[in-house]
Amino acid sequence: MTEPQPSLGGNAGMSSQYLEIRDLRVTFDGFTAVDGVDLTLFQGDLRFLIGPNGAGKTTLVDAITGLVPATGSVAKSGVELLGQKVHKIARSGVGRTFQTASVFEDLSVLQNLDIAAGARRSALTLLRRRKNVLPQIEEALETIGLTDLRDRKAGILPHGQKQWLEIGMLLVQDADVLLLDEPVAGMSHEEREETGNLLRRIGAERTVVVVEHDMDFMRAFATSVTVLARGKVIADGSVEEIQSDPMVQQVYLGTAAAADVLEEA
Repeated sequence: MTEPQPSLGGNAGMSSQYLEIRDLRVTFDGFTAVDGVDLTLFQGDLRFLIGPNGAGKTTLVDAITGLVPATGSVAKSGVELLGQKVHKIARSGVGRTFQTASVFEDLSVLQNLDIAAGARRSALTLLRRRKNVLPQIEEALETIGLTDLRDRKAGILPHGQKQWLEIGMLLVQDADVLLLDEPVAGMSHEEREETGNLLRRIGAERTVVVVEHDMDFMRAFATSVTVLARGKVIADGSVEEIQSDPMVQQVYLGTAAAADVLEEA
C-alpha cells in the first residue's frame, strides 16, 4: 500500500485535524511583530513559512505555542489555544522545534525518546525502569531513521541527526501539529535530503509548518507556502504561485529584478 503524501490544501480522506489562526497580533513596546495574521493549516499539507529577516515568522510560532502574549485566535480543531499555558498547548498536540536542537546530550537516543514519551505520565511511573521499549518509540525510531543508533549518546550525534531526534521526541508525545523552526540550518546536502524525506513521511498524517530561509529546500519539499513581510501575510499558495507573485518578488526580495533568485534551481 502506497503511503499518503502531503498535498496542497491537505490530503482528502485524512482526519479533520486543523489549526485555524485568525487576526493574530503580537506587539512589543509599541512595535507590531505579527499584524493580523489569518491562516488555516490542514492535516496533510506540508506548509512552508518564508519571508525576510524580521518578517515575524518565529514570533508567529512563539505566539501559537504560548511563548509570547498575543491577541486574536488560535484554534486547534475548534479548541482555543490562545491564552493557555505553554505545557497545556503542548499537551493538546502542538509541538515545536527550535533552530538549535533541544536534546539531553548525556543520554542515549532511546532515553531521550523515553523521557519525551513520559511527558504525560506521573512522576511515580517515570521512576519505574522499563522492561520493554514502547511501540510508539520503536515506530518513532524507524520514522526518524535512528533505529541502529538507539543506544548512542545524543551529544555525539551529527547536527542533522540531533534535529531528527528532536522531531522524534515530538512524535512520541503524539503531537499532530508540528512547528519546525529552520530544521535544515547548518545541515549537509545529504542531511537536508534526508530531512525533507522525513518531513514528507510525518507531514502526510499531521499538520506541519516549516519556518525556512533555504529556498532550494522549500522548492523541493513544500506542498504550499505562506509568505510573511512586516508581520503580515502577503501571499499564500503553491510553490509555483508564490514564485510568480509580483508582491513576493518585490517585498520579499526587495526589488522585482531580484525575482530571478526565486526561480533558480
